[in-house]
Amino acid sequence: MKHLFKKIVTTLLWLEARAVLSLYRPKIVAITGSVGKTSTKDTIYTVLASRMTVRKSSKSFNSDIGVPLTILNLPNGWSNPVLWLTNIWKGLMLIVIRQPYPEWLVLEVGADHPGDIQRITEYVRPDIAVITRLPRVPVHVEFFSSPEQVQQEKAYLARRITAGGTLILNSDDTLVMELGALPHGKKVTFGTHFSSTVRAFGLEIEYINDEHRHAPLGTRFDVVVGKEQGTVVTEGTVGFHMMYPFAAAIAVGVSLDMSLAECIDALKDHAPPQGRMRVLPGIRDTVIIDDTYNSSPIALKEALTTLGQIETPNRRIAVLGDMLELGEYSPEEHRKAGVFASKIADVLVTVGVRARGLAQAAQDAGANAKQVFEFLDSREAGAFVRQFIEPGDTVLMKGSQSTRMERATAMLVSEPELAQQVLVRQETEWKKK
Repeated sequence: MKHLFKKIVTTLLWLEARAVLSLYRPKIVAITGSVGKTSTKDTIYTVLASRMTVRKSSKSFNSDIGVPLTILNLPNGWSNPVLWLTNIWKGLMLIVIRQPYPEWLVLEVGADHPGDIQRITEYVRPDIAVITRLPRVPVHVEFFSSPEQVQQEKAYLARRITAGGTLILNSDDTLVMELGALPHGKKVTFGTHFSSTVRAFGLEIEYINDEHRHAPLGTRFDVVVGKEQGTVVTEGTVGFHMMYPFAAAIAVGVSLDMSLAECIDALKDHAPPQGRMRVLPGIRDTVIIDDTYNSSPIALKEALTTLGQIETPNRRIAVLGDMLELGEYSPEEHRKAGVFASKIADVLVTVGVRARGLAQAAQDAGANAKQVFEFLDSREAGAFVRQFIEPGDTVLMKGSQSTRMERATAMLVSEPELAQQVLVRQETEWKKK
């Protein structure tokens, strides 16, 4: 019955969403990829909102029910039938009574299963399609026959851009760049490659450095577009891979005839999303790098790389949960992650059954067994780390969504009352799970 109700609701929301798109005719930017979709969506919104009226996907509304909710500007009804019926009514009113509607929609489009993006693009044809990254072993590969099938699913978005639309590609990703061979649409690229339309380079981590505290403040890097050059400064987030969302947003702005200076000015006040390499003050004068939204092999490697680059007065501690939805690739990818973590972290704490393989691989690669700790639950890990950490430690927190690593992070931040604002999955419905 629950499955049938969801199917009926989804069908009705899509019917309303199609009608709204036909009635209001907004321009659409759609973002897909296996890494960085939400961060890219948020930075694109920040750039476009400086010039026009824009709506973006709430949080990570990127599914066959999240996308129509964004189009209709409706909240998640969770498991409450009354809220879903109210949503359907509000969607109908948007069709019956003409209301103010944004000029642009910035939609995140995900693929958990084969056919997801293909179905969405039957109704949504982007004017601008942005492809972030397509790693060799992508998240959700468990539900596909192969990594190649995941990549083919993502390619549907590029194939469905409108006539005269723009395809924006990550020039550092060879699989993404292969989509540039598609026949129609203007191509704009972003990345560190010299041939990129928007080239980012020279990233540096900036620090708070006074007598009381030495901690990462944010990052800065340079951007070149044609003959223009400027510097992007971010606060509250770190990591080389965090350049890509900013560069992608500038690429979107440039494709709409915004200058580089305009784009950079718009990004000055950009707030990074929760759970994506956020720098948070921790208890006992520690630094928490909160990357708890999700995890995948490539994202974990980049997060660990950043942990290794950060200047820290004391130990580097990696608290890593299971990487899920990797199917047959899971044991090997956890093993690789363990070997890599052994080269970075002074202390390794793992959470989950799959992460046991990560812990073992780290020890096999030379990590001190006395500095490797294993737990099955994120709360248990958080309680341990809370007692274990020392002043000056830098702690990376990361794991797939279902490991709920944000619960451990909440035990470590210096101002727990701010958890509602700075951590992911703080909604009442999430806390019940």
